[in-house]
Amino acid sequence: MNDITLAQAHEILQAAVGKAKELGTAMNIAVIDSGANLKAFYRMDNAWLGSIDIAIKKAKTARFFDMPTGEIGKLSQPGGSLFNIEHSNGGLITFPGGLPLVANGEIIGAIGVSGSSVENDHAVAEAGASKI
Repeated sequence: MNDITLAQAHEILQAAVGKAKELGTAMNIAVIDSGANLKAFYRMDNAWLGSIDIAIKKAKTARFFDMPTGEIGKLSQPGGSLFNIEHSNGGLITFPGGLPLVANGEIIGAIGVSGSSVENDHAVAEAGASKI
């Protein structure tokens, strides 16, 4: 299994921070490796303290299930096939802002972003993920 390199993680962080600045918001941005271990983290000045854990959990959620956290959120609504999944694995985050990182068809890690609206979180995560 391939794994994200530190150089790749730094490129992802740079792109994500650039998008957050463009949106005028302060974000916490986590990049994890293929084993769901924290590889790199960036807390922008004035980013919410409570969003540190959320960013990391979004990245882990995306990697644990190899899909965007927003998609998991759709499946975890009442009546959905994954209802209550957010209570598993020590707590998951099932709203947008977490994305798997894919290189050459293989998942090498994930990014998780928190600190603004879920729309902004997702946009910043997409900007970071686009560097892979």
